[in-house]
Amino acid sequence: MSPWTLSWVVWLAAFGVIEGLALANKRPGDTLSEHVWRWFAVARTTPEPDGWTRLRRFLLLAGVSWLSVHFLTGGWV
Repeated sequence: MSPWTLSWVVWLAAFGVIEGLALANKRPGDTLSEHVWRWFAVARTTPEPDGWTRLRRFLLLAGVSWLSVHFLTGGWV
């Protein structure tokens, strides 16, 4: 196993442990999803998001979209 493969496996394992602990303790604001929702103001109570919030949400959508296409095309994009 290459050092890079081992590094990714360790990274994924660490994520699994962190997320698993967060899910097990059931406290608000500890999972990755809850952090992303906070960082990108998903649960805002105001009906119309401001420009900064729109930009952050667009960057999240663009990044996740690119990553999905990148994985599905074998790196062509």
